[in-house]
Amino acid sequence: MGMKLKKRDQQQLWAEAQRRCGLSDEAVRMAKELGIGPRSLIKNIPARTQQWKSPVEDWVRDLYDKRQRKAARKNPGIDAGEVDL
Repeated sequence: MGMKLKKRDQQQLWAEAQRRCGLSDEAVRMAKELGIGPRSLIKNIPARTQQWKSPVEDWVRDLYDKRQRKAARKNPGIDAGEVDL
């Protein structure tokens, strides 16, 4: 198991990933919700020879959309923001 990073160090990693991957704040939030770490984002930056790979921002948004569609299919009666009383 890896060492647990301090909050300050973790924030620095996220800031670096956001800068290197060209991510918006929204994409960073989505990545955190998906459980993707900053190191994984940096590893998935496409190289020049990987023309088939989409940019990290698009990749995160696609994964997030797939997760949302899957959750909506699993719970069809629950709408986003709707609360049962």
